[in-house]
Amino acid sequence: MKTKQLSLRAAGLLAASALTLGLAACGERVDTAGAQPTEPTVGQRVDSAAERTATAAGNMAQNVERKVDDAAITASVNASLAKDPDLSAMKINVDTKSGVVTLNGPAPTAAAKDRATSLAQAVDGVAGVNNNLEVRAG
Repeated sequence: MKTKQLSLRAAGLLAASALTLGLAACGERVDTAGAQPTEPTVGQRVDSAAERTATAAGNMAQNVERKVDDAAITASVNASLAKDPDLSAMKINVDTKSGVVTLNGPAPTAAAKDRATSLAQAVDGVAGVNNNLEVRAG
């Protein structure tokens, strides 16, 4: 998936930029007596910045992966609906967020509406289905 690779590269570049900015902001201050640093040392600041950047990059990568997974789920549900003779002609809108599929639009019968739920639930990665299809005779 080229989109996933590009998104992960963008997340990596963003993380590297954040680390660079974090390092540029580091500095060490010592009190006038020269005894102990009054604020964290440069090394401590670098460690802290690196930890925050790694966490942010990890979160971004998870968000990108989740969006890619949601898009794949949506495509699979659309493909399943298109194969069904009663549902293929319907304009069913499929949206997926965090693995939860929402179906909107018309269904020709109550049985077809129920089948749409079953088809969506059968797709790998689906955590739940909100079936908002309205039964409309044709």
